[in-house]
Amino acid sequence: MTIVLTPIGVVRSTRATIEDDDWDRETASLVLSDAFEPEALAGLDTFSHVEVLFHMDRVPEQKIETAARHPRNNADWPKVGIFAQRGKNRPNRIGLSVCRVLAVEGRVVHVGGLDAIDGSPILDIKPYVKQFGPRGDVVEPLWMDELMRGYYEK
Repeated sequence: MTIVLTPIGVVRSTRATIEDDDWDRETASLVLSDAFEPEALAGLDTFSHVEVLFHMDRVPEQKIETAARHPRNNADWPKVGIFAQRGKNRPNRIGLSVCRVLAVEGRVVHVGGLDAIDGSPILDIKPYVKQFGPRGDVVEPLWMDELMRGYYEK
């Protein structure tokens, strides 16, 4: 089966290089392509957060992981499968981030906390709806808490 996705826009960010931490220091804008009217974003400014699906197009295909590895190559953390972590070397190189909506202007959504680099193709934007969030307790391993320290804020 082949799936073809057409980007709906592009990320404009103050970060142009692939790095792992301090994403809240960056500012980013989701710029819709000319194929969309500004009305495509009507009402989005009434939400505090959006979910952004983007393509991590700068990850070389030869770096894609299909098995298990130590997250961030840190041997202190357990070796886990690529689907048990959120690393960028994913088979389809799809990123997902929940961001704060700062403003909506025309075909542009200004966001905070987007962990995508400048020029990343945007695949979709969805309002964050708490009822779609987790139901019940959220459980994660201790190494994930360690990994995420500093990912957004220092």
